Amino acid sequence: MESTQPYAINLPDVVAEVRQAFARYEIALTTNQVEVLDELFLDGPHTVRYGATENLVGTEAIRAFRQGRSPKNLMRSLRATVITTYGRDYAVADTEFTREGEPRIGRQSHTWLRCPQGWRIVAAHVSWMDAPKAPAA
Repeated sequence: MESTQPYAINLPDVVAEVRQAFARYEIALTTNQVEVLDELFLDGPHTVRYGATENLVGTEAIRAFRQGRSPKNLMRSLRATVITTYGRDYAVADTEFTREGEPRIGRQSHTWLRCPQGWRIVAAHVSWMDAPKAPAA
């Protein structure tokens, strides 16, 4: 099967837009700006957020989760962030994160869609993994 690619990957201006939206999300997440978090998820029944302990489908479920979430211990450090855009209207943002006192490594994936009101998350996934063990000497 021959592949034809009708879209450009990682157009610099689109990557910059998504990086800005991603940074806005990160600030809102770590400072518990629930209204901004709600704004950045596409409003509708098809938006999905799979968290470390919950599966949420639809923005009403996502909003309810945000309202009930503890505002404590939200700070984290990001690493290995990769943003890939496909054409001008679709992007994926993946990152790893660590939290002070947490031995595991967090992972987060977002699927972003350009909408009339700006970039919005249409799918999100958060999970944890054990930190890799040091090789035996």
